[in-house]
Formats: sequence, C-alpha cells, structure tokens
Amino acid sequence: MAATVSSLRVDFEPKDSSLNSANINISAAPLNLLKLFNLRPTAMPIPPLPEGVRVVTTAEYKQAAACLAEAFAEDEVVRYPVDTPDRPHWTAQEKWDLHVEILEYVTYAHILKGLVTTVGDFEAVALWMPPGTNMDDYLTIFKSGMWRLNYRLSAEGKRRFYNEFLPLLHDTKHWTLGARDADSWYLVYIGTSLRGRGKGNASKLIRHVTSQADKDGVPVYLESSNEKNPPIYRRFGFETVRTVYLHRAEKNVELDIMVREPVRGEKK
Repeated sequence: MAATVSSLRVDFEPKDSSLNSANINISAAPLNLLKLFNLRPTAMPIPPLPEGVRVVTTAEYKQAAACLAEAFAEDEVVRYPVDTPDRPHWTAQEKWDLHVEILEYVTYAHILKGLVTTVGDFEAVALWMPPGTNMDDYLTIFKSGMWRLNYRLSAEGKRRFYNEFLPLLHDTKHWTLGARDADSWYLVYIGTSLRGRGKGNASKLIRHVTSQADKDGVPVYLESSNEKNPPIYRRFGFETVRTVYLHRAEKNVELDIMVREPVRGEKK
C-alpha cells in the first residue's frame, strides 16, 4: 500500500550542534596531522557492479562534481545557500564557482565516507550513504574542504545551510525512518549531464544499490527537489511519504521525501 502523502513544516533550532556553523569548534577537532592528511576512504562492502557502473576515486572528484553541478545548475534546493540576497554584487560566474565548489566538497566527502558511482565518462553520478555511515566527523569535514563553507558562504547562506537546510534533512530522515534510520541506504544526490541524458544512466546507478538493498532487506531514502522526478522514482519502487519546505527564500522551496521499501529478502 502506498504511504500517505503529508505536508510537514519544520521550524526549530538544530538538535545536533555539529550542524550549526557557529558551534563548530575548530580548535576542538582532533588535530593529529598524520591522521588528518592520511585519511582514506572508508572500507565497506560495495554492491556488485553491473556493466558500465564504477566507483569514483578521490582522483576523480572534480569530474564527478562537475557532472552534478551541471545537472543541478538551476535547482532551487542545491542553489539555496548560493543564491542569497545579501550578495547583490556577486556576478553569475562567482555564484557558479561557489555552486561547483560546494559540490566538490560534498562529492569528496562521500568518496571518503560513502559511495560515489558513475556511468561512462561521468555522464551520470550518484552520491550514496550506505547503512551505518555518515560524513559528520571532523576529519572528513577537514579533508573534504567542507569547513571552508564557514568562510565562503555569505551570512545568509550560512544561516540557510547550517541552521535550516542540514537540520531539516537530518531530522526529517530520522522522523521518517525511525529506528531504521541507521540501517538504510541514502541517495543524497543523483544527476545526469546534458550529454548523458536519455541513455538510462541514472537508472543503472539507482538499480545498482536498490538490488543490494533488496538482498539486505533495508529501505532506500531520498529527497526530490524537482517536481518532475517523483514519477520517475516511483518506477523504481519509491513512494512519497511527506513534503517538507525551506522557508528563508522569497518563496518556500519544496522537497518531496521518498522511501523505497525492500522488495525481497526482508529481514526477519
């Protein structure tokens, strides 16, 4: 049975202080430089790779991020901390450069602690967080460059990113999945370049993980920021369970929360 679609408005202070830029204490981070600069991608079981799908390495993070930047060039959610009213003097190129920079940091962090896959010559890219993983530790924040956003985002951009966007995503996922939150696959980003569209590339990347999720009997979670995408995700078994909103822009920015339940091999 399809889950009931609901609408959720969230207005709260972040429950996890690590998500708030004002509360990130750089001096409190574990500054063992040998560990910091020798951080390696987390070893984890990778679902068997179907033909054409491969894992992105740290040497390829810029190419993977470039694909995502192109795919989300006009996405209101991804651009939410960039297109702010307190930088009216910024050119379109400066905003684009920051958009790319953010996706480079996020991509690198997922290579270190999650799973990044691609098809072809970076024609499509997916960023995944497997069960039991996250990228919130200090070493990953430093190594990926995510810490630089404390200085690169505008004051409003930081409020949107750290005080609203990250807490909303964190808490909504927890509320939606409950006790299964830590035992789920999370599709953080998936995007297709202009030259890679219409070839079934995104489908390959999704099925690569959903097949493993079925074997393990765990759900797959995502947020959709484009109203055209939920019908596409439903073809893979996802259902919309609620809708959430970002409120700091001129108009509310909507995200559809979707969950895919395992089809077979459910845990007893």
